[in-house]
Formats: sequence, C-alpha cells, structure tokens
Amino acid sequence: MANQNSVSTKLQIEAVLTVTPFQATDPRQTLRVSVTEPADSGIFRTCLNLILYYNKVVDEDSGWIVAGWIKESLSKVLAEQPMLGGRLRRREDGDGELEVVSNDSGARLIEAKMAMTLSEFLGSKERSEDAEAELVFWKDIDEQNPQYSPLFYVQVTNFECGGHSVGISCSILLADLLLKEDFLKKWADIHSAELAKNDGPNTPIFYLPNLKKPSYSAALYPSSSNQNKTWGKTMMFKISDHQNINLENESGRKLILVCVEDAEHKVGVKMASKFPVFFRGSYDLLKIESCTKHGNELVGSQLKLKNQISTARWDDLGANEIAFGQGNKPARVTNWIGSVCDGLVMATPSSSVEGTCELNVIVSIPCEKLI
Repeated sequence: MANQNSVSTKLQIEAVLTVTPFQATDPRQTLRVSVTEPADSGIFRTCLNLILYYNKVVDEDSGWIVAGWIKESLSKVLAEQPMLGGRLRRREDGDGELEVVSNDSGARLIEAKMAMTLSEFLGSKERSEDAEAELVFWKDIDEQNPQYSPLFYVQVTNFECGGHSVGISCSILLADLLLKEDFLKKWADIHSAELAKNDGPNTPIFYLPNLKKPSYSAALYPSSSNQNKTWGKTMMFKISDHQNINLENESGRKLILVCVEDAEHKVGVKMASKFPVFFRGSYDLLKIESCTKHGNELVGSQLKLKNQISTARWDDLGANEIAFGQGNKPARVTNWIGSVCDGLVMATPSSSVEGTCELNVIVSIPCEKLI
C-alpha cells in the first residue's frame, strides 16, 4: 500500500467557510429517515465522494479564482436544492426518528493547496485511494447532536502548476440528489452564467489570496474524518420497470440480491451476510432497511429477474462533462463511497430518456485497508 503520509503532509488547508442559499427556503422541505432497526454509525459516517481534476487552460486561471466563484454559484444552486444546505435532526414529535430539514444552515467550502503539480500527483506511485481522500473533506455527523453537522462539503485544492481539483462529499442520506437531479450540471451552468456576467474569470469578491491574513494557522482548521479504513468498491445497476418494487416483499429483495451477487462476482469480494439498503421511495421519505443473504442461494440464476437488470457506469452521470467555466472539462474524475462497513446498497428512482421508469442501484462492497 502506498504511503499516505507522503502525500497528506503536502496538503494544507487554507480556509474553511460556510455557504448558505442566497435566499431563504420557504416553505422548508423535510426528508423523513425511516430506519427499521436501531440506527448504526453508518448513517452518520457514510458519504459519497467525487473528485474532478482540472488542468490550467488560461494564464489567469487558478483554483483560488474558481473557489471564489464557487462560493457565488454554490449559494445559488443551494437555493434550487436546499436539502444539501440542510441538517439532520431528531423529529420534534419526540419519537426519536430522524429527518433532514432544509434549514439553510449551509454547506462547507474548503480551500487547500498541494505542494506538488497535478501531473505529479496523478502520475505518482504515491497516489492511492488514501491519497485521493486528502482532496475531499468530510466530517462525520455528530450522533448526539446531528443538527450541527453539515451534510455537504466542497474542497477546492490548488496544485503548484495552476491546476486544481474540486472534491465533493455528500452524506449518503442525500446522495441521490446528486445522482438523479442533474445537480452538478445545474451548478456548472449557474457557475458559467456568473462568469459570463463578469466577462470571464475576473477576480471574485471572495479571493482568498487577497483576504487571508499571514497570521492564520492551519492548526485552527478542523480535520477531516478518517474514512479510508473501509472504502467501497462500487458498481451501479439499472432496474427497468421498477414501479412494483417494494423492499418489504420478496420480489423486491430478490432484485436487490441479484445486483449484489453480480457486483460480488465482478469485484471479487463478498458482501456481509446482512447489509443496509437505502431506498428513496418518495420525495419526502428515505427508508433504511436491512437485507439478508440466505446462505449460498444463487439468486442470480433467476433469469427472469436478471433480464430486468443492466450494468450502468458512473460516467453515465455526466461528471466528465462538468466544466466550471471556460469550457474546461475534467482531466480525470474519481468517485467512491467512504466509510462502508458491511457494504451497502442505495436505490433511487430515475426517469430514463424514453420515459420508462428505472431504478438506479448502487452496490458498495467494503475493501478493508491496512492502516
């Protein structure tokens, strides 16, 4: 395994700030989190991570400028998708259940710098999953007081060459919003529109090199949670004609198990016998249910079920086309689910181009790391 410290010691956080929606959310939205069994730490720790790497294309380009404009564009796109600027809390009716509320507390924006060039990082033998985890920021949700913990983080990292990366971390509770709502495309379009108003990447109001005081110490900034011990090897599937899928009945569970079996075969790693399924069955309800594999049952032999399932790719989400201005598309995109313990399945509905109803199913199988 690569030496993580050789890369992490070259990263320095320069600023942390909160970005709130540019207008108040009224009425507030809520997402009830229904858990069939007592909530384990996975609800509070697991997150979807995405990193977009960008080369420098024009002389005046830099991650500092991109981050300054991201503060503006993120504020506007959060107004369109306010749940990402919300918080997890315990319901006020006293039943102890959890819910996400769009209370406009905001997302976190982190600016950092890496003491190496982008090409050196991407081509280095030191670059591993652990090293890439330095380019995203995630702080585990406080289990006792979840209402104080952000659910969405953006980290812009500057490399010495002028290239930069945009690292996104989103709580697994809201990850479906990135997958089915075209959030990234909407955000990039808003970002480009903001640049167009200013006739190019002029210096934004929030431009850290002009604002940071020399006396600031990196020790004052919070540290990211260690999500590298249990990374998820992840595969994505699409289930066609899912209207009748219900995880409470046998047919729905069998479809999920077929996806799990296929992922296990292709990744070469077995899931735990019992794992959580995150199912967004409706706009305001997220169900988290346990699913159990029954011994050595070969559910994949049921060809009728397999015919409803196709393998999908992360590329289908369009992240490779996301340009934050100037038409500069990512040179590389990586993504994974962090802090996966027994493995997990995330299922969220989507509408295909043809108009037929489909279900996106993401299977994340844990791969333990030697720390």
